[in-house]
Amino acid sequence: MRESFGIFLRNRPALVGTAILAAILLALLYGTFFVTADPYEIVWAPMTAPFEEPEYALLGTDYLGRDILAGLLTGGWPTLAVGAAAALLTVGIGILVGALSGFFGGWVDDLLMRVTEFFQVLPALLFAMVLVTLFSPSLATIAIAIGVVSWPQTARLTRAEFLRIRELEYVAAARSIGAKNSRIIFRVVLPNALPPLIVSATLTVGVAILFEAGLSFLGLGDPNTMSWGLMIGQNRGYMLEAWWPVTIPGLAIFLTVFAISLIGDGLNDAFNPKLRSR
Repeated sequence: MRESFGIFLRNRPALVGTAILAAILLALLYGTFFVTADPYEIVWAPMTAPFEEPEYALLGTDYLGRDILAGLLTGGWPTLAVGAAAALLTVGIGILVGALSGFFGGWVDDLLMRVTEFFQVLPALLFAMVLVTLFSPSLATIAIAIGVVSWPQTARLTRAEFLRIRELEYVAAARSIGAKNSRIIFRVVLPNALPPLIVSATLTVGVAILFEAGLSFLGLGDPNTMSWGLMIGQNRGYMLEAWWPVTIPGLAIFLTVFAISLIGDGLNDAFNPKLRSR
């Protein structure tokens, strides 16, 4: 881990991504102390351009006259929360399915891989839309829907790692001293399979944020909780009249996903021995 951390610190794109993400988190954390407007409150005339009325709406207003900067600062945490929760669910399901499949093999592997293939061939966005529509749009529903449709790739990655590691000598040594299967899976094999899974989880956060934005753009976001995706979705019909209500939250999503992708690539270079010489 110490060596991997040192490699990560020497990766300039990864450090740039870390700096961008840290700046976004600091802005969300402390920005509401300076911008106290309610994101649902009408503060000025609709479609006011950025910097036209800096005292009331520094980044302009949307089609209802709501402060875009207030929505940006308030909606950041729900957006990141959906991404993190969906990534945790994705990784949790994927690791459980992949670990059982790769460790036990045989009919367990065949059954779980057929289930994985079933979910993998489903149109992810369409399936998520169906789930959100059936159980009413909310942040929890959106996170669960994204997690349910996104876990097959993590499951396959986990399975491949378990198939490789289960044949190694230290796993055989654990079996020889009478360790139970559950202990071998979660205390012996899984810790050694984590590096690529950590990279996958990092990248899944960015994918989940884009997924939430896509659902909100289609009108399936939670109308009671401000998020960047909801801001884009509510203002999508006015893009030709005013670019800023859609472009500004879209730029926030782009920078966040871009930063997470750079961090994920840096973690991949740090944890993957084959890439350390680059």
